[in-house]
This record gives sequence, structure tokens and C-alpha cells, in this order.
Amino acid sequence: MNKPEVYSATMSDQCEANVYHVDLGDRSYDIHIQPGCLDALGSVMRGLFPAAGRCLIVSNDVVAPLYLERVERSLAASDWAFSSTILRDGEQHKTIDSWNGILDALMLARLSRIEPVIALGGGVVGDMTGFAASCYRRGIPYVQVPTTLLAQVDSSVGGKTAINHPHGKNMIGAFYQPSLVWIDPLVLGTLAPRELRAGIAELIKYGLIRDAGFFSFLNEHMDELLALHPATVAQVIYTSCRHKAEVVMADETEQGVRALLNLGHTFGHAIESMTHYTVYLHGEAVALGTLMAARLSARLGYVDDSVETDIRALFERCALPVEIPSFSADEWLDAMGHDKKNVGRRIRFVLLKAVGEAFVADDVDEKAVRDMIATF
Repeated sequence: MNKPEVYSATMSDQCEANVYHVDLGDRSYDIHIQPGCLDALGSVMRGLFPAAGRCLIVSNDVVAPLYLERVERSLAASDWAFSSTILRDGEQHKTIDSWNGILDALMLARLSRIEPVIALGGGVVGDMTGFAASCYRRGIPYVQVPTTLLAQVDSSVGGKTAINHPHGKNMIGAFYQPSLVWIDPLVLGTLAPRELRAGIAELIKYGLIRDAGFFSFLNEHMDELLALHPATVAQVIYTSCRHKAEVVMADETEQGVRALLNLGHTFGHAIESMTHYTVYLHGEAVALGTLMAARLSARLGYVDDSVETDIRALFERCALPVEIPSFSADEWLDAMGHDKKNVGRRIRFVLLKAVGEAFVADDVDEKAVRDMIATF
């Protein structure tokens, strides 16, 4: 378990840039976090890709009306030629057809191998754009410009790209690192409250798996976070990105420790699949899955029941769902059997030994899982 850090809710200059370097050799990149930085995207990309003349922007029909014009102005000011393609919003549209639409746009834009594509949106846009970038011309650069809290603290970092399949979430994809992650916390001001809360579930995850001090900080400063206090938001984004990047640098392709980032996801992905991606946001499903993982951890004797109680209380403070949907144990096990993290026929779970300490278990007895499901 990592030693708890001392956190402060103040910053000497809330407009100062926070930059974290993800060191992956020739796949290294920076995560840049700064209020208001969206308007500087074109100039920093000009420095990053000096020989490139064109780029493609991929966004969706919710984000584009808010931020596409600003990104285009920034690109034009730095002599970029650009085009854009707009996807439909929502996890249910994270499909091969939408992904193929991005490839169509790339073909029409005729980008060369040195010219980038920009993902302007949440996790769905980022995942599909990154996967398309990994395939077009066998790989072109892409830039993550995440506009949801969940994407800013999780999916934009680490190079996991994918689309969904009817039999499982994110089953088709590739590990493909971005060239830059460009985070403007101020865009969260237009985020729907439900989307903000869904992102907070991923913040809490980092505290649970590796940093008890961060879990305590979120408990103490949740009201500031929900109110989008600039210093608090910038700090939690940076802390979460650092945690994600440290794990990725240790295990880029999820052969070991990176699997810990999936706390709540085995159950959560099953919830999304069984409800056809139309009932819960990803972060909401992860929150429910985290409660189930905590209860399974307790029933197996790793933690006290109080751990689930504490997690539930924090979720309730930020109005995340805490009522587990009703499905039979057979339905749960069938849905979880399609999870990409499984080893052979064994379902892999991320469980807790304490707040701040998680571990991977792929030898959990099926009866124990069935019995836990029956308690909800």
C-alpha cells in the first residue's frame, strides 16, 4: 500500500499548469492540466507536430456545439488545416459502425502518418478515436482532449482504446498511447451534474486501490469538488492522473498491477451489458460494482463490513447509485464470463484488503460469488 500523502485544498496559483510526464520510452507523452488551456491547443500541437499540416477533430453531438468552434479557432491561429466528424453521444453508440465512421472521415481527410487526429469529448469519443488512430495507416498520432471528469482522470490516460461488442464491453481494441493529453478543468462547468458524479466514482477508485490519504481527502472536500472549486478540481485531476500514469508505466499492457485499476469494473461492465448500456453511465456502474467488490472482499474475510459502509456513504454524498440491479446469479456469471480481464474460464476480481490496498484474485469460488449476489 502506498503511504498516505498530505493533501491541501489550496494552490498558490490555480491557473498554473500541472504537467505529468508519462515515461514509456518512444511512446512517452505529457498530461497537461491547466484551467483555460483549451484555447492554446493549436499552438502546442504545432510545436509537437511541426511538419504536419492537417488534422481531424472527432467529437460528439453534445460536446461539439460547446467546444468545437474554440478548438477550430485555436488550430486556425497556428496554421492548421482541419476537418471534423461528429458522432452520436452515448455508450450505446460505441460500436463498430461509429468506429468505421471515424475511419471514413480519416480517409476523406487523407491524413498522412505524421498528421494527428484529435479526440474532443468523453471516454467514448477518446476510446473510439484512439482505436481508429491505431488502425489507420497502421498508426497515426492522436491527441486526447477530454471534456468529462471521468475521461480526464481515467480513460484519456494509459492508451486503452476500444469499441464495444454485443457480448462484452471494450472487447475489440488495442493498447495505443496518445501523443498528448490536454486537460482544461474549466470545461467541466458545462458538464451535466450526473456526468460529474459519474467521474467522481473513478476518483474514489484511486483512493481505494492505492492511496488511503486521497480517499480521506475526497471525504473531506467532496462539497468543494461537487461545486467545482477550481483548486480542488485541478488537484484531484492531477492526483488521479498521476496514479493512473504510475500504474501504466509499471504495466503498460495489463499483465499484472494495471489490473488493479479495474476495481468495480468486473461487476460494473456486467451491469452495463445486462442493461444494454442504456440505464447507467459507466461511472455509475463502476460505483455499483465497487460496492459488490467490497462486499465480496468482506465475505471472503479480507476486510470488515465497515469498508463497504464507508464507500457507500461517500457514494451517497455525491448522489451515485447504491442499489444493485436485480439479476439472477446465472445472469451475473454469464455476463462476467465475457469480461476481457478473465484468465481462461476463471473470472478475475479486484478485491480489497483495506482502503488503499487492492489485489487481484482469479481463484474465487463460484459459490462465494453466488452467495454474495444473493445478499442484494
